[in-house]
This record gives sequence, structure tokens and C-alpha cells, in this order.
Amino acid sequence: MSPVTDAPDRRRWLALAVVMTASLMDLVDVTIVNIAMPSIQQDLGAGYSTLQWITAGYALAFAIGLITGGRLGDIYGRKRLFLLGITGFTLASALCGLAGSPEMLVGARVLQGATAALMVPQVLSIIHVTFPAHERGKVFGMFGAMVGLGAVLGPLLGALLTEWDLFGLGWRPIFLVNLPIGVAGLLLGAKYVDESRAPQALRLDLVGMLLAGAGLLMLLYPLTQGRESGWPVWGFVSMGLSLPVLVLFVLFERAKTRRDGSPLVELALFRVKSFAAGIGVQLSFGIASGIFFMVWTLYMQLGLGWSPLRAGLTGVPFSIAVSAAAGLSVQVLVPRFGRRVLQTGALVMAAGALLYLAGAARYGTGIEPWQMALPLVVMGLGMGLIVAPLTDLVLSEVPREHSGSASGLINTTQQLGIAMGLGLSSVAFFTVVDAADPTVQAMGPVFVNAFQHALWWVTGGLLLVFVLIFALPRRAPHPAPEAGAEVAEQQPVLV
Repeated sequence: MSPVTDAPDRRRWLALAVVMTASLMDLVDVTIVNIAMPSIQQDLGAGYSTLQWITAGYALAFAIGLITGGRLGDIYGRKRLFLLGITGFTLASALCGLAGSPEMLVGARVLQGATAALMVPQVLSIIHVTFPAHERGKVFGMFGAMVGLGAVLGPLLGALLTEWDLFGLGWRPIFLVNLPIGVAGLLLGAKYVDESRAPQALRLDLVGMLLAGAGLLMLLYPLTQGRESGWPVWGFVSMGLSLPVLVLFVLFERAKTRRDGSPLVELALFRVKSFAAGIGVQLSFGIASGIFFMVWTLYMQLGLGWSPLRAGLTGVPFSIAVSAAAGLSVQVLVPRFGRRVLQTGALVMAAGALLYLAGAARYGTGIEPWQMALPLVVMGLGMGLIVAPLTDLVLSEVPREHSGSASGLINTTQQLGIAMGLGLSSVAFFTVVDAADPTVQAMGPVFVNAFQHALWWVTGGLLLVFVLIFALPRRAPHPAPEAGAEVAEQQPVLV
């Protein structure tokens, strides 16, 4: 978009509606698929590792492409990349809805994640150049409200569309619903969103992107696929070789910084103690969240035999608690108590996981949704206390000239954490399922036991988050509107 003038175009509010709707489409798509996993498995005959890849493939492609997507928008125009991203996302959604095999669905989900990485980074940049500073607080508040809407809407919409079985399509409408929204966003975006670019010349870091992508894929693919393949030797070799590839990536980034000053990742950021610790917090929190949301749906639907609608409605208290605690955390608690609010959130969420574990053990397959309400509310409150203020604290000691790169890296790390959590669910959940003999024991209690096992992993991850938060500043001295914007951008990935 053109730089903001003293009399900004009134069309900016229409442009805002377009980019926020596109972002909501992405946010809902992250959560909507989880509730339909058992239906997808039954319809396509997908194995458990394929179910992991349906979500992990999206998260991995999204994470790897985020920073590059933002850089492409700076170079070639944010409107152009936004429209390209929303077009690709819509087409990928159609491919997901038409998928005739598990492999095609995984491929289409990877394409969805890659195109979302082109679309999503442009949203905050477009808002930033469209609205003057005095209006951004209101805009980011609206963005936060949309995040809360996405957290509630995704699971409910997924449950309803799957349960209704529209036109006999089963789970497929959860993806096909993006088509009319995407087409409308494309047409309205072309009309109301203005073009903008970065003022300084930038260069792409394709080699860095390939090295980072290869290293992460070498780590995550065997982690996700290894259990179903019997943990072959090549998987351990691949995971071992991922480390030198990632070291090579770091060395290349250093060389590129000296050569032209436009690396994919600003390595100087890691000299800031609070930022380096914050990356650890994001990664650990993403892993714990990735494990929980993957196994939670399978526990309710495959273990307890609940319908998608019943499972989706069960999660509503959690989503509401996250949204309520997030608002309270940013507006009231963190300005007064600083990082202690985030540490309290980690402990509260861990306590909720332990409550859930105790309830699952006590009631077994006879547990009712109302008996899950208390642990879910406690977990939601804890998550809300963490996700909203975290980015501001992580960025508080980062030099202003690197804030954009740092924000993108935080978002990327969170997505990578989720992808790693989805991969680790092989160990945390599916190893227990595999050890059972379906000819001897019913699988319902097995899934309940596997869920309890996974909750210990979630609790351990949250306790690690609690410890790492000690390295963050006690409070963010000068919160900036941009940092708040990034907070809004991160929340839905987790809920």
C-alpha cells in the first residue's frame, strides 16, 4: 500500500476487512482439520503417521516459508504476494477437498502451508503501512478479537461440517468452504488493497532457505514416519545428519551477512539473551501444544467414540478461557507483574494437564464432557496468560532495526515447535497404541492410556517453558504496536 498520508483513504477499512478475513481463513484452517481427523482416517484408510503429516506438513511448510514470504512481499510488492498467496491457498483447499488418497491430501496440505506463508506475512505489513500510528492500537485490538473468534470457530465449524455430511461429502467441506471466501478475498483485495514495497533494496536467500528446509525435513520426516516404518536405521542416520546440515546453514548465513547483508536469519539476534531464551520458550511451548492438540482429538473420537460435534463442543470452554485470559493478561496483569504472569500461565496450564490426566484415569472411557470442563478451562486460562504477552517480552531487548526479522523468526520457531510436537506424538501417544493387541483388549481403554501418557509429555514441556521464562526480561519496558500485532498473529496457531 502507499505510505499513510495525513488524510488516509477511507477504503483502508475495506482493505482491513479483506486481509483480516483472509487471515481468519488461515487461522480457522489450522484448527478445523483436527476435529475431522478420525473421519479422514476412516474414509481414506490413512495410517496414524499420515494423520500426523496432514497437520505437520502444513505447519512445516508454513514455518519454512514464513520469513521468505515476508521478504518476497518487501521486494516484489505486498499486495501482489497477498493475492498470489490467497489464490494458491484457495486452489490448495480445493485439492484438499478433492483428495482421493492420503498421499494427495498430505501433498495438498503442504501446498496450503506454503501458500499461507506467502499470504499471512503480508497482512501485518499491509496494516502497518495503511493505518497511521494512532489508529493501529484499535486495529490490532480488532485483530485480537478475530483471533478469539478463530479459536472458537475452527473446531465448531469443523465439527458441524463433518457431522452434517453435506451432499454426502463427509469431511471434505472443511476445506471446500474456503473456496467462496478465497474467491471473494481475491476480487476484493485486487480492488481495495494498495501496493507497497520495502524502501531499501533486499535480496532473497534461496540457498539459506534450501539448507534450512533440508535440515528440518531430515529431522522431522523420520521422527514422524519412523514409528510406522519400524524405526529403521535410515531414520536415525537422517536425524543425525540434520545437525551438520543446520550447522552448514548457520555458517552460510554468517557468510551471506558479510557479503550482502541480507541473510534469511539475522544471527546477531541470538546475542540478545532474552531473544535466544524466547526462541527456546516458543519452541518448547509449540512442541507441548502440538502434542496436546493432536492426541486430544484422537482420544475423544477414536478412544471415547464421540462424534465430531460432541468433541468440538467439548473444546468450547477451552477456547473461551484462552481468549478471556489473553485479554486480561495483556491489558491488566503483565503491565503490573511482568514475566511472572507468563510463568504462572505455564504452571496453571501444567496443572490443568495433570487434572485432565487424573480425570481420564478415574473415569476411563465413561468420562463425560462436563467432567472435562474444569481441566480444559484451567489449561485454557494458562495458555491465554502465555500466548498474548510473550512476543512483547521476547522482543523488548531486540534493537528496533531488527524487530521485523526477530518477529518473523519467533513466528517461524513457534510453527516449527508445533511440527516437532506433531512428530513427537509418535513417541508420546502412538507407541502406547501400537503396543496393544486389539485381539485381546478393547482399543478404547488403550487410547485413554495413550492420552494419559502424552499428557506427561505435555506437562514436562510446560515445566521447561516455566524455567526458560526466567531468562526473559522482568517486564517489557516500551511495548510497541508492531510487537502487539505479532502477538495477535501468533495466538491462533496454538488454539
